[in-house]
Amino acid sequence: MRVMVLVKATVDSEQGVMPSTELLEAMGHFNEERAAAGVMKAGEGLKPTSRGCRVVFDSTTREVRQGPFEPVGEQLAGFWIWEVRDLDQAIDWVRRCPNPMPGRSEIEIRPVYELEDFGDAVSPELAESERRLREQTGG
Repeated sequence: MRVMVLVKATVDSEQGVMPSTELLEAMGHFNEERAAAGVMKAGEGLKPTSRGCRVVFDSTTREVRQGPFEPVGEQLAGFWIWEVRDLDQAIDWVRRCPNPMPGRSEIEIRPVYELEDFGDAVSPELAESERRLREQTGG
């Protein structure tokens, strides 16, 4: 089962406050441990929403909105993609994670849809196309 682990933004992360050397080292060790266990597939920190934008779709129109975005606690400061046995294993890993922010922070775990979740809507051709795409992207 793949999960996306979402590190929620804080006022500090949205202001661009960089993590301490100690936190970077602790997070590096945590990432190395998960990579060695075959769990970690990807993971990155994200710059503040003031450095990004959103594209809003409405039928055929596209509107670009520049950050920053509110509320702060609903934004993302980073993410991981993990391959785990089940949600409980993902929870166990997150419980071992160093606190990613100074003070209070929050991490959300969301299962990723797999092709089989879509049932009969997936034709054999679509399944093959998806398999080739995953091979190309390492996913």
